[in-house]
Amino acid sequence: VLTPFTVEIQCPENAIGGIYSVLNRHRGQVSSEEQRPGTPMFTVKVYLPVNESFSFNSDLRSQTAGHAFPQCVFDH
Repeated sequence: VLTPFTVEIQCPENAIGGIYSVLNRHRGQVSSEEQRPGTPMFTVKVYLPVNESFSFNSDLRSQTAGHAFPQCVFDH
């Protein structure tokens, strides 16, 4: 299945490296990365193929020590 999820990930700056590591393994593509003004938090928006979404959340939590919070939205 090639239909993508749009995933919005909230995380502190020190978790960014773990996010990119997981995205590379799951063939995710970053569409934007922004820091929330006045906070150490980042919002990373990515496209993730549905067939690569299995175990994505657990891999992300493992690589970021639970500091990344993904929200998946089915995209069409």
